[in-house]
Amino acid sequence: MLNRLHPASRTTALFALAALATILTGCQSIAGIQPVSQVRVIDASPDAPAIDFYQNSPQTAQSGLYNIGFGTVSSYIPMSPGSYTHAAYISGTQQQLASVRGIFSTGRQYTVLAGNVAANLQMTVLQDQSTPAPAGQIAFRFLDQTTRGHAVDIYLLPAGSSPGSIAPIATGISFGANTGYIDAPSGTYSIVAFPAGAAPALTAPIYTGSQVAYPAGSAHTIVLIDQPSIAASGLQIISAEDFDAAS
Repeated sequence: MLNRLHPASRTTALFALAALATILTGCQSIAGIQPVSQVRVIDASPDAPAIDFYQNSPQTAQSGLYNIGFGTVSSYIPMSPGSYTHAAYISGTQQQLASVRGIFSTGRQYTVLAGNVAANLQMTVLQDQSTPAPAGQIAFRFLDQTTRGHAVDIYLLPAGSSPGSIAPIATGISFGANTGYIDAPSGTYSIVAFPAGAAPALTAPIYTGSQVAYPAGSAHTIVLIDQPSIAASGLQIISAEDFDAAS
């Protein structure tokens, strides 16, 4: 399953170890099955065409994700631990846009993030949190991939509250920023973004999300991305679940 901003985008995932996906959850392994690492892909490039992602190369790939579009978060896919190069190609072609090499360890989860504009596509390997947040807490990691935006402050806004009455969870986030995981009390929040340093009482927010319930122990990656249209102002976010406390 893939989480998309654009439902019309169709994505096919073929992995050598895909059969394990239905029997493995989180980073657990079962008796008789070789322990694995898990990897997912996030496409945050606003103007890149649909992308095929390969582990190693199209000719020698152990696995691939095909026809990935802007705003897509793939599900985690198990793979053999080891050192790999992940490369992005224009979908259906041999034209490589970018690549990154990473070491994928047993029992760990990783995100391969593709961001920036297509002419300067950048790929990054990030290790994800695969353990629960502290008791009564949730963990958020914010990644800023807004190529047309400015630095922002991020607030977690409970229902009925105003940003002026609470402190931001992260400040001064700009393109390329990775806050790492920040713990916050579990609860139901709207993610709200303001220009960095602005007084919320005097400034309109750049982004206001819906109220979402975040259960205790869960961990999430929040990616700030551009609006699809160059003419559109502001930003949008995509949310990826790193650790599900319920499972």
